Amino acid sequence: MSNIKNPVLRGFNPDPSILRVGEDYYIATSTFEWFPGVQIHHSKDLVNWRLLTHALTRRSQLDMLGNPDSGGVWAPCLSYSDGVFYLIFTDVKSHMGPFRDTHNYLVTATNIEGPWSDPIYLNSSGFDPSLFHDEDGKKWLVNMLRDYRKGRNPFAGIVMQEYSVEEKRLTGPIYNIFKGTKLGLTEAPHIYKHDGTYYLIVAEGGTRFEHAVTVARSESLFDPFEADPAGPMLTAADNPQLQLQRAGHASLVQTQTGEWYIAYLCGRPLRPSMYCTLGRETALQQVEWTSDGWLRLAGGGHHPQVDVEAPNLPQHPFSSEPVTVHFDEDKLSIHMNTLREPLSEKWASLKSRPGFLRLTGRESLNSLHGQSMVARRQQAFDVEVETLLEFEPESYQHMAGIVYYYNTKNYYYLYVSHDEELGKCLNVIATDHGIYNDVLSRPVSIEGHPQVYLGMRISDEKLQFLYSFDGMRWMTIGGVLDASKISDEHVESPLNGVKMDAGFTGAFVGLCVQDLSGRKKYADFDYFTYRELERTDESE
Repeated sequence: MSNIKNPVLRGFNPDPSILRVGEDYYIATSTFEWFPGVQIHHSKDLVNWRLLTHALTRRSQLDMLGNPDSGGVWAPCLSYSDGVFYLIFTDVKSHMGPFRDTHNYLVTATNIEGPWSDPIYLNSSGFDPSLFHDEDGKKWLVNMLRDYRKGRNPFAGIVMQEYSVEEKRLTGPIYNIFKGTKLGLTEAPHIYKHDGTYYLIVAEGGTRFEHAVTVARSESLFDPFEADPAGPMLTAADNPQLQLQRAGHASLVQTQTGEWYIAYLCGRPLRPSMYCTLGRETALQQVEWTSDGWLRLAGGGHHPQVDVEAPNLPQHPFSSEPVTVHFDEDKLSIHMNTLREPLSEKWASLKSRPGFLRLTGRESLNSLHGQSMVARRQQAFDVEVETLLEFEPESYQHMAGIVYYYNTKNYYYLYVSHDEELGKCLNVIATDHGIYNDVLSRPVSIEGHPQVYLGMRISDEKLQFLYSFDGMRWMTIGGVLDASKISDEHVESPLNGVKMDAGFTGAFVGLCVQDLSGRKKYADFDYFTYRELERTDESE
């Protein structure tokens, strides 16, 4: 029997909601400000996974223009009842400070690959909503309750309200069913029913290194839930040496052969910095019911594991994804994403010049609105990225190149632009906590070259940009940069003693164009290569 190798969804795939329908398994994960919204992965055996689809693909479903960094889609919940897939999600409009504007919605589909409906608004009282389908046919929405008042617990408990399918709205009284444990920051609720008892699985401790999974139970939905006296079912908080850290935010699934597993988020920190440059990822672990009716990790203990026994199911591998996207199809790779809005022919075209991706420059990399960027997740510690760019800038306000991006305040950018003295040139920007710096003391002239190859090499905490005129002989530019800054931990590190931001996403590598003059200057990209490199056992 094979093993599950964790994490099963690598690189920025947090807040997993796992679901089985027949012989198919699905995991929905948060996408935050990246479009399309809600990644849905598919498996037949819990070992092999592929990115199957996205649920939120239209602006009518998800309008995130102006959403803050690490806002947007939080903690989707995927469920199935009576032939219908239900997906609950939060669209977060603000999340720094005491107030959080968190709007919860429901979309449905009869096929997991869509089309998914336009959203039904539910409430805005908190985030991490989840839908429970009870045996009597009633449906209940649960979410954490936010309290902005000073001196109060901002995580004010888990609340529940009935959802009416006929009326397409929440109805009836609101029940506060669980106040949490001393770990605090009680969120991410999921209700399950097993052997006549209701179980509530929540995340506690916050989504950093104190993260944990807590289980509570009740004989009735309307009575307070009692927390497991043994403490968290899953956490790495007491052992910083474990490879998988930040373990929490779990959901439960039963296989068709009767085995039980949880999907949960985790992070793999680099040592000694303890920065998780790949963001929050998704792992699986086997669980079992004890004789006294509690849910615990199979084999005992509460630590996340890299190698987990797989269920007794036939192996079902998927074909590997191509390393290079040549832009010769009528749509982008499913792994490519845009910021806050869907891809539009107005600024990202595969038709204007067949075989190329044409990006028309819009706003700067600091913008929360119209960014012309196409990017994908970094999913391995060692990767190479490469493209061939054709671009004729006429002003320093024209920029195009490749970017290593966390958010609008933290990124590295190798770009082609125009300098009054040097003409067409290469330069490198580093933006840290919103503070802009030129990496080079002087741009590198590439005047007279109609094409330039751009590349980056990322290895753990090291980033090196490169360029070439023939694609064979590569030259470094900008020196070795600190890739660890493209991480949750760095983004949340205080600046002058003040926490400036919250980071919940992960590193992206991609292509982008800016025209700060508004003249709609475009650039053509011939291909995009994302290659994951093999690591030795010593570097794991």
